[in-house]
Amino acid sequence: MRNFKLFAFVCLTAGAVFTGCKKDEEEEVITPTPTPVEGTIVVTNNITQNTTWVNETIYQLGGRITVEAGATLTIEAGTVIKGEAGTGANATALLVARGGRLIADGTAQLPIIFTSVADEITPQQVAAGDFASPNLDPTVNGLWGGVIVLGNAPISASNDNGDLSEVQIEGIPASDINGLYGGNDSADDSGILRYISIRHGGTNIGAGNEINGLTLGGVGNGTVIDHIEIVANQDDGVEFFGGSVNATNVLVWNVGDDGIDTDQSWDGSLNNFVVIAPTGHCFELDGPEGSMAAGHSISNGSVIASGENRVADDLINVDDNSIVDLSNIYFTGIVAGQDINNVTAVGVTFTNILFDVPADELASHVNGAVPAGVTAGGTPQANISEFTWTWASQAAATSGL
Repeated sequence: MRNFKLFAFVCLTAGAVFTGCKKDEEEEVITPTPTPVEGTIVVTNNITQNTTWVNETIYQLGGRITVEAGATLTIEAGTVIKGEAGTGANATALLVARGGRLIADGTAQLPIIFTSVADEITPQQVAAGDFASPNLDPTVNGLWGGVIVLGNAPISASNDNGDLSEVQIEGIPASDINGLYGGNDSADDSGILRYISIRHGGTNIGAGNEINGLTLGGVGNGTVIDHIEIVANQDDGVEFFGGSVNATNVLVWNVGDDGIDTDQSWDGSLNNFVVIAPTGHCFELDGPEGSMAAGHSISNGSVIASGENRVADDLINVDDNSIVDLSNIYFTGIVAGQDINNVTAVGVTFTNILFDVPADELASHVNGAVPAGVTAGGTPQANISEFTWTWASQAAATSGL
């Protein structure tokens, strides 16, 4: 095995012999020359300057890899990134720090795949249009960490001394200052995440503390979050901690906790989404934690609340001080014990929330009086054609939606 080192990266061969790596004058481009059909580059140090990862190569995260402030990591469409196994302080993840940027702009034909080293998927398989793992079941979770993006947008947080403008993101040790998020720039730009599938993550970093599939902390609305799939994460699918970023076309499948989780007065929107068989809450929508009180909207989605051997704890979980507008959401696969747990929260509105149950069963799925905007029956609300590129679609998990 031969080693090549360029700046903060170590290039290791796996299944092919590399003849070298090259760099252009403006940014570091790590690519074998000539390009091998198969190969792996193990990344062990942070990204400190503009860097491109190319789709002929598998990039293996050898730890918590941070895109530091002032640097941009560009990931080509069709690239496969794999996280090594690790727990606690050794959990692997890709972390985009405040002031760093991630340009991960995949396509429906060439999505970017974040997965575990245990997954045998290859860039060649992705290029051929097969996006399923060849060896891992879509319920296998906790094999690595996940993707964490942090920004400078406002958050609602506090401690015993009053409001806080910045805090440390969960999943990152307090000793790592790259884990701080929050600020005063609502338009902050952390880059582009488009046509990305994040799989088999959520490893434990401590008792009851796992990494989400996609964590967005204080991310501003200059950031693009569009066409995201989360598969088999041990913790939540997507969690928003404050910020103002908008997200579109999000699919969450087989996660071990909440489908969508919001905290700290996220001031953005989620539009067109699918949540399939989480085992926590389909939605956990928390209120402000400081004096800043902003709200968000969640609209145009379809939810399968239970599947084979998988049943969500409940449908919608909110706090007394939650601020969220929910509209055009269809729930199916509803079983006894699943409900909206708090319909008296004054900051929560329900418009065209549809439960696929008989009319005489509707009240049993609402903890309190049934709001006017919640009715029985209806049809799926998500535009499912936006998700044909996903593993979930290829596995027919979206069937009927």
